[in-house]
Amino acid sequence: MLGTIDGREGGTGHWLMKRSQASRDRTWADAPIAVEWLTKHYSENPPIQQAADSRTYLGLEEKRGQALRTLAGGNDVSWVHYTRSGNVLSVSVVCCPNRHHPELGCPLDTTT
Repeated sequence: MLGTIDGREGGTGHWLMKRSQASRDRTWADAPIAVEWLTKHYSENPPIQQAADSRTYLGLEEKRGQALRTLAGGNDVSWVHYTRSGNVLSVSVVCCPNRHHPELGCPLDTTT
């Protein structure tokens, strides 16, 4: 799995073609570690909230559970939200080999 920040162009699987942007600290073999990376970015850039009686986004624990289930099924995960400062946070974890782009190999070996 490969973590990306602000993946705007193409589908998430196309990040596997950006070999120069792969790094060991953003490449994992285990979904729980990848979800911790997503959680770190979520926590550092929390979403804007509406009125107290209105929920704007899924809660973090719901997002984490969904991400674990999705990654375990071999699918990519993207979390996107507006931050309290009005910016957009976009983080993704891309599975490799990728279910939708099996011809794109993994940029880094996760076995070492």
